Amino acid sequence: MVMARHWYSSAPVVDGDPLLDQPGFWPAHLADLSGGLPPEAFGSDAGDADAMLDKLQDAAAWPVFTVPLNGGFTISVHYNSGEEFTTTDYFLTHPEWRQDLVLASDDQDRVGPGLCWPELTALLDAPESTVGVTDPHARLLLLLPVLGDASAPEEAVAAVTRALVAQGAPEASEALARQLLQGHPMWGAEDWWFDEDERSWICEGDHSPRKVPLGDHLPPQQRAALEACLTPR
Repeated sequence: MVMARHWYSSAPVVDGDPLLDQPGFWPAHLADLSGGLPPEAFGSDAGDADAMLDKLQDAAAWPVFTVPLNGGFTISVHYNSGEEFTTTDYFLTHPEWRQDLVLASDDQDRVGPGLCWPELTALLDAPESTVGVTDPHARLLLLLPVLGDASAPEEAVAAVTRALVAQGAPEASEALARQLLQGHPMWGAEDWWFDEDERSWICEGDHSPRKVPLGDHLPPQQRAALEACLTPR
């Protein structure tokens, strides 16, 4: 069962942002998506990747990563090692909301995908004067597990390749980028379509929380702000 975000307040949560610059982070974070490719494909040492996995799966310190968005929205990436296995939950939050939205979770509920490619591209540039993950390449790679878009364009491969190289991968990382764009193995890459009436992307995936318009329960003003946040500029 997906862990409600407010339950994390009593968990051993720690700021995960400093881990982004440590050796082995990206092959560890993207291990489920990389299809068995070795850490060296990311420009990392296998020992560093194993050590980072231990940090991400530490039952005494659960890393959380904060991705600030426009309009006061935030995506929080929570690692959860409170049970037998470590899982990762991705929440879309806003200070005015009483309940956060789950975009994806790789626990037994199998929730995802939560973003299509046009939406992810809209989230890459951080608002000014915000705290959290602000580098666009790091934001792209951190949120890749939420993505699952069977119609991701060729430009997505180039964008992911640039992000990988910026984070230390070899220049020839196109094959790795294509593998990562296949989607999380729990939900894969799915078909999306844009509902003009609802002004929202809809996902056809059986496990996706986006089978209904995102934020359809919100007041009109908040719904409009959310739409603007997820719309490429």
